[in-house]
Amino acid sequence: MSQGEPSQGPGATERVRPVDVARGAVTAPDGLLLVDKDLGITSHDVVSRVRRLAATRKVGHAGTLDPMATGLLTVGVGKATRLLNYLVGADKTYEATIRLGVGTDTEDAHGQVTQVVAPGQVDLVRLQAAAAQLTGPISQVPSSFSAIKVNGVRAYDLARSGQEVELEARQVTIHSFDLGQVNSTSASYPGWGQVPVVDVKVQVSCSSGTYIRALARDFGLSLQTVAHLTALRRTQVGPFKVSDARTLSGWSAQVAEDADSADPKGLALTPLPLVLRQAFNWLVLDPGQVKDVRQGKFLPRQLEENVQVAKAPVNAKQKVLAALDMQGEAVALLKHQGKHLRPVLVFAGA
Repeated sequence: MSQGEPSQGPGATERVRPVDVARGAVTAPDGLLLVDKDLGITSHDVVSRVRRLAATRKVGHAGTLDPMATGLLTVGVGKATRLLNYLVGADKTYEATIRLGVGTDTEDAHGQVTQVVAPGQVDLVRLQAAAAQLTGPISQVPSSFSAIKVNGVRAYDLARSGQEVELEARQVTIHSFDLGQVNSTSASYPGWGQVPVVDVKVQVSCSSGTYIRALARDFGLSLQTVAHLTALRRTQVGPFKVSDARTLSGWSAQVAEDADSADPKGLALTPLPLVLRQAFNWLVLDPGQVKDVRQGKFLPRQLEENVQVAKAPVNAKQKVLAALDMQGEAVALLKHQGKHLRPVLVFAGA
């Protein structure tokens, strides 16, 4: 999803003030927090609130959600912030609503209407054919209102200033593009009046770097009309699901209850060792191997014979493995290099 915050249009989501949250009584352990982001707040808003919940400033997130989007934001705390560069490349799943018949400059409901093209008769067969055309490896031109830099300047800043922005197409993969409810209706837009539209609910599973707004645009074009995104919810990032997440209010309630207990433990996030086992294929090192890794030494690649396979490893193509010690604590991330495994990220011992 785009990382920019486009200009406001008639269908824009109103920015809202994030909820106040409780302060953690103790610093949270290292790990990953799954947050179900509310509508109208930024990903940075979430990070700022998690810093209070976790009683530490060492907080970051993997994969921005625009204010108009809701759903899963993976937030690293403590040592887990060092994992975020690896988690950001995970496949993602979204639920979205695409409005056919109206195009906007930002390709979502934040923007100004630029074109109205009656969608005509849109039956299920045509919709399925359009979705199939956009499934698999595709070449996608990101939205002009995106955070991609052009000569050091964000594309959305150039677009806001009225400059023509031409971004290069990039290869992404749409693993699945499933259709849901279809609703033919009409909507009113200032300067355009009442116009016929078709709202299509979809579920999309895709590779990292896919712009769902651009997918909505191309879906409309394949149906000989225009389109934009009116709703977006991220439901999965790699192995992590929104059903296991809580809103900021939910996490605040947990922290407040914990703070009132006789022995506060802090924010109840997913511990770092469990994150490694869920997100990466992993192996266990003996004490000598742990010492070698922490000294930056390579390990023999034969150790892969004992690897444990995760259900949905986020870096399978990059051949990144997680290493734990015999007590189950996080040691490092390792990567193939010839006949060896090279430490690319080492966690300090307790």
